[in-house]
Amino acid sequence: MTERRLISSGSPFEQTAGYSRAVVAGEMAFVAGTTGYDYATMAMPGDVGAQAANALATIEGALIEAGFAMADVVRATYYVTDMGDVDAVFAETGRVFATIRPAATIVEVSRFLKSEMKVEIEVTAKKR
Repeated sequence: MTERRLISSGSPFEQTAGYSRAVVAGEMAFVAGTTGYDYATMAMPGDVGAQAANALATIEGALIEAGFAMADVVRATYYVTDMGDVDAVFAETGRVFATIRPAATIVEVSRFLKSEMKVEIEVTAKKR
């Protein structure tokens, strides 16, 4: 039977909403949709590029805690509230994933839980 392990980023939203930042099942890690909060300060930058960078840093921290690396990411989904923000988001995702090249999708959504959220990123990783 595959072991199931829960990973937390320390966000107060995890307990309130009843989810984990990531779930590890065997050689796979599933990272929840992650927005751009800086969880140390609970602040959200206004800039979508900075939000994407924060989201990616939170994702990387969860993967490291789970025993994975960003290089293990095989799938990424990017959600934005404005396709006009794609260049700023891609500047950050390209910086992180340029050599990893996961299968990826970008989707425009009408809104997120909080109005200041402009981007949300989720990934799936498989141990190499």
